[in-house]
This record gives sequence, structure tokens and C-alpha cells, in this order.
Amino acid sequence: MKRLVTLTLLMTISFSSLFAMNYYHGEVIIKNNTELAWDEKEKKLVSLETFFRNYAKRNGGLTWGESENYPPYDKVYEYDLFMVKIGNEICLMEFYHERWRRANDVRRWHDTFNEFSACSKVFN
Repeated sequence: MKRLVTLTLLMTISFSSLFAMNYYHGEVIIKNNTELAWDEKEKKLVSLETFFRNYAKRNGGLTWGESENYPPYDKVYEYDLFMVKIGNEICLMEFYHERWRRANDVRRWHDTFNEFSACSKVFN
């Protein structure tokens, strides 16, 4: 009986580890009622806001910082990053093909990012 319990426990741990390695970059899972995103570079689950900030940091930083006001169109460049603030909520925006888009619309992470924080409100 002891061997069976040990084997079952080892199999559970192995399957859990294997499953964690099969997440794709930007995949959102719910763990303990919290939405978390898999960050492939960090090899761990992080909050959605941390995922945004890690992405920005790895790609030159927030070109235009964080603000409620969008930067002037005549001064932005392709792939510039900006964290739009709506009230106390945020959404990472990326300038792509001559307009601001949610970073998730450019990068195609998990669809949950389109509903995260201010991301569902940026086009209202």
C-alpha cells in the first residue's frame, strides 16, 4: 500500500510539472480565483499586470509612460508602447499599423487580456 501511495504521489507531481511546461506564452489560467499569465521568459505564472510590464521592459520600456492622454500621433513610431490609464485601471497599448491597439491585439496572447482592467474600455 505504501508503494502505491508513493507512486501515485510521484505521478501527480510529475504530471503537474509536465503540465506547467506546456503553457504557451501569454496563456491565462485561473489559480485560487486569480487570473495568472504564463511568462515564458520567466518560466512562471505572473499577474496580468506584471505580464504587461515584463513585456514592455523586454521591448524597450514604456515609450510613452502611463497616462490618461494618448501621445500625439505625429510623434509616435511603429511598436511604441504606452500604458493607458482609465480611472485606476490600465491597459498596455502598442502603436501598430498607424494606430494604437491593445498589445494583445498585436501579440495575440490569451483573449482574457482584452477584458483585463481597462482593456475592455479603451475604445469606448
